[in-house]
Amino acid sequence: MVKGIRERAWREFRQVLVSAGIGLAGFLLLFATVASLMFSLVWIGLPVFVEVVGLTRRLAGVQRRRATPAVPAPYAPLPDGLLRKVRTILTEPATWRDLAWLVVQLPVALIGMMVFGLWPAAVQGVLMPLVRWVLPPSVDDLSYQGIQVDDQRTAWLVIPLGILIGLAAYGVPRWYLAGEAWLARWLLAPTAATRLAARVERLAETRAAVVDASAAELRRIERDLHDGAQARLVALTMNLGMAEDLFETDPDTARAMLADARAGAREAMGELRDLVRGIHPPMLADRGLPGAMQALAMASSIPIDLDVRLERRLPAPVESAAYFVLSEVVANAIKHSRAERIALSITDSGSTVVLRVRDDGRGGADPSRGTGLRGIERRLAAFDGTVRVSSPVGGPTLIEMELPCAS
Repeated sequence: MVKGIRERAWREFRQVLVSAGIGLAGFLLLFATVASLMFSLVWIGLPVFVEVVGLTRRLAGVQRRRATPAVPAPYAPLPDGLLRKVRTILTEPATWRDLAWLVVQLPVALIGMMVFGLWPAAVQGVLMPLVRWVLPPSVDDLSYQGIQVDDQRTAWLVIPLGILIGLAAYGVPRWYLAGEAWLARWLLAPTAATRLAARVERLAETRAAVVDASAAELRRIERDLHDGAQARLVALTMNLGMAEDLFETDPDTARAMLADARAGAREAMGELRDLVRGIHPPMLADRGLPGAMQALAMASSIPIDLDVRLERRLPAPVESAAYFVLSEVVANAIKHSRAERIALSITDSGSTVVLRVRDDGRGGADPSRGTGLRGIERRLAAFDGTVRVSSPVGGPTLIEMELPCAS
């Protein structure tokens, strides 16, 4: 318990120090912003203004990341060209909210320095008898928090005050940091209009990706039908026709051709079955996601530990998306990771279903390198889902996916 108290006090002590530093930097950036705006009247200040705004946004980004939970950035990408950048910056509400945040940074820094100074003041109060004993009697201007400490008796009397300040030093930083986080959420978070615009843009992007993926899937199905089942059915029709012509004159050849036609029909049926399974697996339709994942685990060449906590049947589109992304992740692990074991879990949290796949392979999975994770991201984006990848070199790899599925 003592260790936990000490760790918390030290952690909050550091956070308050960082906060005070951010406050002082914010005050300097406020001064630089005003100065660059004034010099912008003679053109030379425009590039400086853009750079200062960039520094302000980076500093505000640090504060957003420090807040719990972290605050998303509200900025739109800046266009090319100096004048277009300045116009975008000046018309963006986030710029003025950042400026308001800079204005309050000086009082925030001052309060932070006061909170930071509580610990030294507490230590001074507790050690005051020692300080009074070390100093020579000729020193008569020693004081503590407005109390004149002229003798050893008074020095002992200020110890309770030092203890009270120490208790405040332990409790106040938590309230200070909570207030700082509230201020960051109030001033630095995207407005409702910004969040709505970002969501509309994201939905437009994901819809375009889904349309492209659907078109590609339809082309694949068309190609598989044309090159596979359709070709076999055409050959089957020709064989049957030839067998019909030869049935009277050469019955042995006709029987052989009928046997070939029967084999071709079986192959065509198998290809059609595989094609249908790729569109929507029958196991998924019959037994739902748990049954389909059990079948996948039993067919895997690597042992899969399956943990399914799903008490309801998900909507069909969500169920299908979950099955295919899990199948893709497992296939990637088998193909690339050199893993000896895979752990797969499905957890229903009510509003979302959480899918986790962990393998003990060599790691190094990176969505930017085209390892199949980009396709998973696109598939889940259509449902507003997310993917998080943790795959250090040497492993293990953990891929966690969240798929909204509110009833």
